[in-house]
Amino acid sequence: MRKTVMTFFLLQMLFTTSVFCNKHLDGYYLFVYFTGNQASKQQICYALSSDGIDFVPLNGGHPVIASDSIAVMKGVRDPHILRGTNGWFYMVATDMDWTKGKWSNRGIVMMRSQNLLDWEHHTVDFHQRFAGTEAAKVNAVWAPQTIWDPAAQKYMIYFSLHSEKDGLYPQDAIYYTYANADFSDVEIIPKRLFEYPYPTIDADIVLDEAGIYHLFFNTWGGADGLLRRQYMFTDLHDQDKWRLVEGRMQPNDIASEGSCAYPLAGGEWILVYDCFRDGFSQFCRSKDLIQFELVRTTSMDKGAFSPRHGTVIQITEKEFEILKKRYK
Repeated sequence: MRKTVMTFFLLQMLFTTSVFCNKHLDGYYLFVYFTGNQASKQQICYALSSDGIDFVPLNGGHPVIASDSIAVMKGVRDPHILRGTNGWFYMVATDMDWTKGKWSNRGIVMMRSQNLLDWEHHTVDFHQRFAGTEAAKVNAVWAPQTIWDPAAQKYMIYFSLHSEKDGLYPQDAIYYTYANADFSDVEIIPKRLFEYPYPTIDADIVLDEAGIYHLFFNTWGGADGLLRRQYMFTDLHDQDKWRLVEGRMQPNDIASEGSCAYPLAGGEWILVYDCFRDGFSQFCRSKDLIQFELVRTTSMDKGAFSPRHGTVIQITEKEFEILKKRYK
């Protein structure tokens, strides 16, 4: 028993170290995002920054990965990128074309790359993958994200599910599954990640330097309307020990979705979210991932950098320069 506990403790230490080595990269950042609801804008775009706040789109603001080459619905939204602990980058995205309707999404796209340029890609259509189960009745598998689960020793993919009234998911809620070894498929029927009385979507989980997870999510239906909330915990799967943080996790009441929290090289954090009704994104700075100060609202001018629901990771100077050269 003692050996088992020590082994798990060491694995947790290695995981925490591997996550926070990202803090000590070269102070460069990659933003992966999409730009709108039209078919031409539901594709994967890149932007770079040397301070984590001011981003410049690559490729003239045009997509770097065409959705019609990777997605069943020929559109992708909500891309989430993760630097793995094994030399791979992992990306997941909502396989959806909004022009076909809000409930036209049946699955996700899974991708991996070793250089941020060349991506292997696979689709997971829940109607086919989980045929014969309640998971095959979904009409929305929204905003997938990936995190390493140290207890399972696997990459956990989490997302919100919704189904028609005769399905298991009439109210949006966060579920999870696990990726297989080569990130080409998922392994288990989705399980509920946490219980909450109102709908929940757009979960984003980050691990701070103290080993505490912060789970941001959007919800609506209560007295406060649409808002961003947060759970804090040290165990991904024991909600009895989770703490729900009081208040709205942004410095205003602008309707927004698509949280992405990421560490700055200097030790602080940025939370960026998509103000989807107003057509801009906001960047907020925090020292503790609880109190946030607004530092940037993106421009709504035509042709300006205006990302929709995406994610940011730190990259090295070498990776920064390679991306700049490839996508001038």
